[in-house]
Amino acid sequence: MWALIDNYDSFTYILLHYLQQAGADCEVYRNDEITLQQLIDKNPERLIISPGPETPLQAGICMSAIGYFHNKLPILGVCLGHQALGMFYGASLMQAPRPMHGKTSSIHHKGQPLFNGIPDPFTVMRYHSLVLDDMDGKELECIASSKDDDCIMAIAHKKFPSIGVQFHPESVGTEYGLQLLKNWVGMY
Repeated sequence: MWALIDNYDSFTYILLHYLQQAGADCEVYRNDEITLQQLIDKNPERLIISPGPETPLQAGICMSAIGYFHNKLPILGVCLGHQALGMFYGASLMQAPRPMHGKTSSIHHKGQPLFNGIPDPFTVMRYHSLVLDDMDGKELECIASSKDDDCIMAIAHKKFPSIGVQFHPESVGTEYGLQLLKNWVGMY
C-alpha cells in the first residue's frame, strides 16, 4: 500500500486516479486526520504528498512524514508536496515572479528517468504562487524548470528517492502527465 496525503486539494482524487491508472495501490489520508504514528503503523511502501493551499508548514503531518520517511521509501511531492520536500531538504520558499493559478508553461527537463518518453520541452499546468529557491549547495538537484519565468519545476534528491514536481501532472492541461506518473511508479 502507498499512502497519499491529502492536503485538502480539489486535485487529490484526480491524482489518486492517475496513480491507480499507473499501477499504484494507494490509500488517501487527510493531513490532519492521521497522526505520524498511525501513518508509520500502516507501513506504506511509498509516500505521495498532494497539492493543497497554504504553505508546507501549515500542511498537517506533511513535514513530519517527510522527516520520518525520507530515507526509508520513495516520496513524490506534487505542488505543495514539492515545496514541502524542498523545504525539508533546505531550500527556501519565495513568491513566484507572478501567480500561476491555472496557467500553462513550457518546461525544460534534464532527461532523468522521471521524464522518459516525454519530449523536451513540454507543457504543464501550474497552480501556485510560491516557488522553491536557493538550492545551491543543497542535497537537491533541479531536474526541470519553466521556460517563461525560469522557476524550479521539478527536483530530485541526490541520494534518497525523493522527487517533487511544482506543476500538476494530473491536470488535463499537462501534457504527458500520466506518462510522468507511470515513470515514477516504475522507477523504484
